[in-house]
Amino acid sequence: MITTFRVISHHTKSKCIDLLRTITTSNQTNIDIEMKKLNDRKEFVKALDLFDKLKHQTILTDRILLQAFKACTQLGYLERGQIIHKNLSDSLLNNSYIQTTLISFYMQCGRVNDAQHVFDLSKKKTLMHYGAMMKGLIKNKRADKAIELFSKNTNPDGILLCLLFNSCAHVQTKQALDFGKKVWSQMSSIHHKNKYILTSAFDMFVKCGDMENAENVFAKKKRIVIDYGQMMKCYNEHSMPMKTIDLYDKMKDEDVEANSIIFLLLIDACGQLGIESRCRSIVNQIPSTMLNDFKLQNALIHMWGKAGCVNEAREVFEQIDQPDHVTYTAMINSYGLNGMGHDAIELYHRMPSKMIDEKTYTCILNACSHSGLVDEARTIFSTIQMKDEWIYTAMIDCLSRSFLFDEAKQLIEEYERHQAPSLPIYISLLSGARNRNNASLARQTVHRIRELFHNGDESLVPASILFTNTLASAGELEEASQIRWSLSQSGAKKQIGLAWTEYNDEIAQFRAHDQSHPRTSELYDELDRLEKELIEHGHKFDASWITRPLMAGETVQSVLNSHSERLALAFNFIQRPIPSRIQIVKNLRICGDCHGAIKLISKIRRCEIIVRDANRIHHFSDGKCTCNDHF
Repeated sequence: MITTFRVISHHTKSKCIDLLRTITTSNQTNIDIEMKKLNDRKEFVKALDLFDKLKHQTILTDRILLQAFKACTQLGYLERGQIIHKNLSDSLLNNSYIQTTLISFYMQCGRVNDAQHVFDLSKKKTLMHYGAMMKGLIKNKRADKAIELFSKNTNPDGILLCLLFNSCAHVQTKQALDFGKKVWSQMSSIHHKNKYILTSAFDMFVKCGDMENAENVFAKKKRIVIDYGQMMKCYNEHSMPMKTIDLYDKMKDEDVEANSIIFLLLIDACGQLGIESRCRSIVNQIPSTMLNDFKLQNALIHMWGKAGCVNEAREVFEQIDQPDHVTYTAMINSYGLNGMGHDAIELYHRMPSKMIDEKTYTCILNACSHSGLVDEARTIFSTIQMKDEWIYTAMIDCLSRSFLFDEAKQLIEEYERHQAPSLPIYISLLSGARNRNNASLARQTVHRIRELFHNGDESLVPASILFTNTLASAGELEEASQIRWSLSQSGAKKQIGLAWTEYNDEIAQFRAHDQSHPRTSELYDELDRLEKELIEHGHKFDASWITRPLMAGETVQSVLNSHSERLALAFNFIQRPIPSRIQIVKNLRICGDCHGAIKLISKIRRCEIIVRDANRIHHFSDGKCTCNDHF
């Protein structure tokens, strides 16, 4: 028998529990071991039963109390834990192990103020105290407070650094990122090599959208499949699909095996890129065992639809035995994007009514809008019981595309009788006014937007750009220039129009009047040939789509003929052999003159041209477009 040293406080006679961190008998040692075994087996009730049975028969060590609080925490037994806490003596309350355990217990139970009280009463705060508080604050969605607490510690260890970066990843504000970056830059070289710190910092940079630092940390750390997934997700969220695809190639070079999540991210990237050949390349690398994965199948439908490959999307759809609401909605959306409104409606009516949700309604109304099926949209809209903002937006967009502005405005009034005004609804109306070059309606709409919404909000920039373009198209260039100057002075960033295409595995990207491609001279020679052919076949260049004053040496033809989508088109025509099917993706909406020109080019050059713009996919062939000019 090992000799036991006991220190009895004056609280012993009261019913307070006293702690003795000491050498103890084998029987007493076995209590905390047995409780730990029970907790490890998730038999928390039995662990507490053992504690209750023996707490009056022995002096309880800190290890026993730690196991008792752990069981209370796991069971959510707040009151039981509070009773144990209440019966602790003052000397016990000064024990750092008990203090940090109490902090963790209260945080797990959602009692942040109680945890804060224990922390505040702790006279000698250790790194464990800070760690328990920060972890609890993050769990209770107060990560901003965890960052604030970290700033009060002058000598953080690796655990606190991990918790700080985790906190910044949760908060995701510029202020949080700046603080995280400052700490990251001041860390010791030892910490910069710590794999746990690197993982936490990587997570922070990814979730805060700091691409440069995320890539730097990614290059430093030992990469596993989860890291690749995080980096790919970050690229996708920032509309950088080619980086996701390139990273997959690097992943294969490093012999990291892809899982279904990686392929989902790659499918998403291919959908963003919208290039058929890249889609086929990735799909061909998906193991056959994964092709039956339900989420992956739904993602494939969406991807093929966005790549203009409706037949492939339909093929995947038909292979699914029990399609759910996501499957149906993805297929309806694929039809809608590609101007197949009647097919979308037919599938919508086949869809079990119990599966139809708000997203389905929005997609079917958009499908009607893109095909000019106003009556069909009205019929569907009238059957919807609960109409949200997006359903109204889709219906108003449908009416506005068909220039039914009075009806669209009546619908806005109906919506605002029951709901707060919606900016997307007004943008839909304004877009219709832009298509019609209706400066009066555009002015009314923008005036209403400025009345209803905060004038300095960045979300109002697209409305201002639409308005300036409408004014310019209507010949009111001076007012358009003034608004454009105001936007420039405010620091508002206008999205740069880009178009990309692929030939023989080379993806070429262009902006309007681009001169950066190695074959620029050939591109502009081809554009000149196209211009002559268009004029010979009766095309009239529409100056209303030029939204700025012409500069010296420019003509209406030269400005319109060097839009980004036409440069991408010319890139295909200078290839040998010339492709019979050309695919172009544009991040903004195609202009009316380009739309008319490409229709004619498809007939002159006898080729199929597919152009995906910000709103839909246009299939040009033999001088016609599937959108029937509802773009």
